[in-house]
Amino acid sequence: MSSNVIHIGIPEADRKAIAEGLSRLLADSYTLYLQTHNFHWNVTGPQFRELHLMFEEHYNELAVAVDDIAERIRTLGAAAPGTYRAYAALSSIEEVEGVPAAKQMVALLTSGHEQVVRTCREVLKLAQGADDESTASLVSDRMRIHEKTAWMLRSLS
Repeated sequence: MSSNVIHIGIPEADRKAIAEGLSRLLADSYTLYLQTHNFHWNVTGPQFRELHLMFEEHYNELAVAVDDIAERIRTLGAAAPGTYRAYAALSSIEEVEGVPAAKQMVALLTSGHEQVVRTCREVLKLAQGADDESTASLVSDRMRIHEKTAWMLRSLS
């Protein structure tokens, strides 16, 4: 057996479908990372310090997440997308033009985290259907983090 053949108990078609779902999750996560980092740099107003620090926590967590997701895609035998063009085509999260007010930043990030949760749910179904516990675990953990982050952001208003 060649060292390039993947034999982990998940059929190739399932691995491909899961990797495609994970690529959408990666694109959503990276887009949210960029948006969060942008807002960290540009937030102003009475909640500056609180939001500046919170956004930093969030983008640091997302930086680790995108690496984990990309590595899982590679483990399944697919290439992980890694360009702005690919992310723009794959992501369900819209880019934001300009610098919104702090309250709008919070609303946009809340919406972004909720979108990541919805993308996770799609990928989770694929993983569960293929008995891919490793992907299911990764995606389930991501869902929990994004649900909690969305709740925390909603609590600011």
